[in-house]
Amino acid sequence: MKQVVFTRKWPGNAVALVQEAGLGVVERPDFNAPTENELIAMVRKGPMAIVTTVEDPVTARVIDEADPSLRIVAQAGVGYDNVNVAEAARRGIWTTNTPGVLDEATADLAFALLCSIARRVPQSDRYVREGSWTCWHPSLFLGPELFRATVGIVGFGRIGKAFARRCTGFDMNILYTAKSEKETGIPSARYVPLEELLSESDFVSLHVPLSPSTDRMLNAARLALMKPGALLINTARGRVVDTPALIDALVHGHLGGVALDVTDPEPLPPDHPLLALDSVIVTPHIGSASTKARTRMAETAARNVIAVAGGNRPPNAVQDVEAQ
Repeated sequence: MKQVVFTRKWPGNAVALVQEAGLGVVERPDFNAPTENELIAMVRKGPMAIVTTVEDPVTARVIDEADPSLRIVAQAGVGYDNVNVAEAARRGIWTTNTPGVLDEATADLAFALLCSIARRVPQSDRYVREGSWTCWHPSLFLGPELFRATVGIVGFGRIGKAFARRCTGFDMNILYTAKSEKETGIPSARYVPLEELLSESDFVSLHVPLSPSTDRMLNAARLALMKPGALLINTARGRVVDTPALIDALVHGHLGGVALDVTDPEPLPPDHPLLALDSVIVTPHIGSASTKARTRMAETAARNVIAVAGGNRPPNAVQDVEAQ
């Protein structure tokens, strides 16, 4: 019986779908991310598929050490920068992802972070819990309004557009940048170059995949272009932002605050300088953490596996492979 390895336990019916297709299942019970060596041990045992997450280091070494029966790395997520796709393709192994199933959940969180960093919600909550709330004061936890403010959206794919739709409810002026100008269906959205977006926006939200062109896209020079006191939200990938430059911009007061669902490194160690700053919100990569989205992610990955097991091209392939 062909075997499928899940590196995590998932909600929903993904395991049942695979089993109903006549495939065996191995679920790794550990909560933490597997190491490279642990992944190598998994793929050496002869599975035809491995269902992975963004934290699983599917390196060239993992691919090279895999048993010849491995036919697919089914990433449960949209991003797949943790997978050496080129090496997998060279070995005739499919890499797939799960586009379109987590867009709304991630946009929800990005907008929640926008509201939270603007109105200083976590800081206010800590203030109360620490016993510091003794009276109402007109200067307590002041922050900018979202209504009719300017928001810059870096990356205008499915998630960026979903985030923009949420901004329209606050009558925000929406600037966006992408590889090219797009038909957005959002009258208030206007395409501008990245430098103009950064200099004109009260809030900047990142929605680009990690690639050579976006790796540390927001470096010191570009962060310096942002308005004094502007707020930054990142639900994309941690390495889109140069972390030391970000810390410097916060410590010296150029930026008013940042809300991060993704970090570099990820996860952050408890003594990381970002966590010592009161102007920073960090959540543990929960952009897709709705029950519906996580269920659909795993089930979509399962359907990609089932297609390959049946000798078919998977519906969400991110590359072509040579016929084996």
